[in-house]
Amino acid sequence: MLKVLFLTTSHSHNDDRIFYHQARELEKKGYHVKICSLCSDYQGIIDGVEIEAYSVLGESIEKKKEVFQNVCFSFQPEAIICSEPLAVIAAKKFVKEHKISCIYDVTEWYPAMSMLRIYRFPTHIIHALKYFLINLYAGFLSTHFIFGEYTKKFPLAWLFWFKKQIVLPYYPDPVYIKESSKKLNPEVITLCYTGAISKDKGIGNFFKAIDQVRYRNPSLKIHILIIGEAKLEIDKIYFSSLLKKYAFDDLEIRKMTSFEHFTEAFSDADICFDLRDFNFENHHSLPIKLFYFMGAGKPVIYSNLKGIRKHMGKLSFGYLVDPQNEKIIADIILNYVKNPDLYQTHALNAKKDFREKYNWRIISDSFLDFVKRATDK
Repeated sequence: MLKVLFLTTSHSHNDDRIFYHQARELEKKGYHVKICSLCSDYQGIIDGVEIEAYSVLGESIEKKKEVFQNVCFSFQPEAIICSEPLAVIAAKKFVKEHKISCIYDVTEWYPAMSMLRIYRFPTHIIHALKYFLINLYAGFLSTHFIFGEYTKKFPLAWLFWFKKQIVLPYYPDPVYIKESSKKLNPEVITLCYTGAISKDKGIGNFFKAIDQVRYRNPSLKIHILIIGEAKLEIDKIYFSSLLKKYAFDDLEIRKMTSFEHFTEAFSDADICFDLRDFNFENHHSLPIKLFYFMGAGKPVIYSNLKGIRKHMGKLSFGYLVDPQNEKIIADIILNYVKNPDLYQTHALNAKKDFREKYNWRIISDSFLDFVKRATDK
């Protein structure tokens, strides 16, 4: 039985991509699979997948490398799939000694803007360069690449073009999707925001657009559904100021639910939004939740991000917009209200596109084949 080990510093052991899709898929095909995470605390077996996770993210670099290295040498895998540069670097000795594959699964920009936020000018430039070089070193050490989206291929795919690589998007398995498309009520509409509540992720743009709708159609009852929370103190202060500024009559805030029940959490929604600001990192991202909204049959209004355009082109189930143009966004919302047939068409298109183009079953075989070839001696 071939062994595959997942190493991750910043994803939990039950991460949707690592555990619910990749690890479980490999386990179902007869692989012995283990996940080691440094940001959660659990040791045991879940659905046939071994978990050895320790909450040591705040410890020293050497301590984190030691945890990974101990797991590598005790588990003795035939392939290692790493989610971050530190995991790749920590596995270097084991990979070299045992001549096995080290697959770097690139799903985040490195360095992320959040990593540099704590540094002041001009030191953040120095740290950005340092982290960038660390990522290049991880690319050098890796034997294979998995890219979560086409816009994340630079610079590693360019510099190490000779290494085996695939693009494996964040498509959900239909088993985790609950369809909940609705017939639009022209008198009441539910508008939904999910995820981290912050300026960067577009909560201010979301509220500004709703305020424009409220101004232009006072008789329309608007229910605002927010699923998520502000984690940083600066985001909590910003969100609180928005709540006072707009003072919406009908606003509901729910905590994030477990991954398996995510689509159930926003089943009440009529339209789902992601109006994150334009910046380099956001522009080169393919938001994961887009595929869950699609599978559930929800029309969407999203920021016009390069990552979405490059991967999907024009949406058949919603609109890509300038997130700060509240007038255009309000036009789209009110047009749905006036044209329920258009809304229904977009809801049907969302489900159809998910079934035919954007679900895990369509790409799972390519993932399995890639891992199989990586473990072939």
